Amino acid sequence: MHNELTRKDIEDMEAEIEHRKVVVRKELLEHVKEARSLGDLSENFEYYAAKKEKNQNESRIRYLERMIKTATILDDEAGDDEVGINKTVTIYIEEDKVEEQYKIVTTVREDSLNGLVSNESPLGKALMGHKVGDRVEIQVNKDYSYFAVIKKIDNSTIDDSGKLRSY
Repeated sequence: MHNELTRKDIEDMEAEIEHRKVVVRKELLEHVKEARSLGDLSENFEYYAAKKEKNQNESRIRYLERMIKTATILDDEAGDDEVGINKTVTIYIEEDKVEEQYKIVTTVREDSLNGLVSNESPLGKALMGHKVGDRVEIQVNKDYSYFAVIKKIDNSTIDDSGKLRSY
């Protein structure tokens, strides 16, 4: 399990782990205790639901820790005027005559429906390293490609909900 993560991805994961260990774990243990106190465990749905939720939290913690442990740190070497990781780019798609905005992220954080495009996707790969004004060919597959012009590159960190999506 090798994941390419940025330092920000790792910081976000570490924050989530801390929150799950300090806050969520305590709450879920309390739920288990309350459900256990309700009586006969053989027919106690609340107890089994609370245990399941507690186990899912522990599983998530282990998963995140494993991702961090096996991660390859991806440093963005793009200049301020180039498309790179964690930068938002506005492009004009010639074929559709529309402008679209995407944030280039690692594969772990990609969520194309919300404008987060992986640096490994055809769009992300094509845009990486280019500058404003560049006309870029996006090769979707061997039979289809389209052209886009880079209109704007935003270096500021845009809040994309501040949360990592479930993996």
